[in-house]
Amino acid sequence: MKRILITGADSYIGTSVEKWLKRSEFSGMYQVDTVDMRGEGWKQKDFSGYDTVFHVAGIAHTDIGKVTEKQRKMYYAVNCDLAVETAQKAKREGVKQFIYMSSIIVYGEGSSVRKKRVITRETKPSPSNFYGDSKWKAEKRLCSFSDETFYVAILRPPMIYGEGCKGNYQTLRKIALRCPVFPDFSNERSMLYIWNLCEFVRLLADSGQRGLFFPQNKEYSRTADIIRQVGRENRKRIWMTKLFNPCVILGGMFPGKIGGMVNKAFGSLVYEYQEYFGNQYQHYTLEESIKKIERNS
Repeated sequence: MKRILITGADSYIGTSVEKWLKRSEFSGMYQVDTVDMRGEGWKQKDFSGYDTVFHVAGIAHTDIGKVTEKQRKMYYAVNCDLAVETAQKAKREGVKQFIYMSSIIVYGEGSSVRKKRVITRETKPSPSNFYGDSKWKAEKRLCSFSDETFYVAILRPPMIYGEGCKGNYQTLRKIALRCPVFPDFSNERSMLYIWNLCEFVRLLADSGQRGLFFPQNKEYSRTADIIRQVGRENRKRIWMTKLFNPCVILGGMFPGKIGGMVNKAFGSLVYEYQEYFGNQYQHYTLEESIKKIERNS
């Protein structure tokens, strides 16, 4: 039986992984515990006996233009310093594998409607804000702990979405439910459905591997396809048209917030495909995942 400790109580990803590992088909295969990382109480938790620590505790991405200097420092304290302190404790108490949830954000937020951006294993991180920088600094410090007795695995997933998630998927969903017309613009995005991520974490814990990983869905996503599928599942007809595509390209050229929003919504940003575990973790396609989300909403 694998013993897995999830650090970060009530987190969306941590809670989802816990539910996944407790499915009936995995009965007797895993013991999963969660520890709350708020305050100092977690330091009294005995990590010995766990095979894997899955560290998901952190401050999520927010509007970085509306944070104080105190909040900015908190990003580094939680996303970096806390992760490092947790890994040190895990290594000291004999844990074999430490999995850290990082993000594609370490490569910056740059995407464009005019050029497809492809991130490969050779692409160098270049954070464009302190959120990404806090993750990148944590990665570098954590990797220094990795040796033949303590394996550090870094996950840099793209946009994660699923039932009950917050963030960009919910924004697209609101658009789909309110707008009768939407640009049929051809772009590509790497995304990762929450249950595909959970299966990836399970396989990674089983393997005990270390290194850098870029899990994603088996296919790239188009913003227009997401809007269309959400509308279809909610029986809402949306007219998809290429007539507005010149406006999308023009909007992406605007400086400041407008251009940033357009490029974020319609820009192309993908990971180069890599195979992990025979890609057995990619249980759900984009279409299947949206069906599950919308039918459970």
